[in-house]
Amino acid sequence: MKSRIVWFVAGSAAGVYAATKAKRAAYRLSMPGLVDQAAALGLGWRAFSAELRDGMETREREVVHELSGTPNIDHLSLETQHLVRPILDKEKP
Repeated sequence: MKSRIVWFVAGSAAGVYAATKAKRAAYRLSMPGLVDQAAALGLGWRAFSAELRDGMETREREVVHELSGTPNIDHLSLETQHLVRPILDKEKP
């Protein structure tokens, strides 16, 4: 008797899982699902492009600093931050 209950529960769980998967697949193939997928693809492409553009700008600044011989501002600000902070704190009322 116990094994019948186990098989009944297992079959019910498999049926619910299959129904959910079928419902999701049907939605993805419907017109609203295709529109959602296209919108998600466009959003992903824009995010990727923004990340790529930021990386290119960062690398371009690094190359300009390397070729011009001037120190990198980011490294300079980190090294002198402990010197500038007391001066800035004194200026505040």
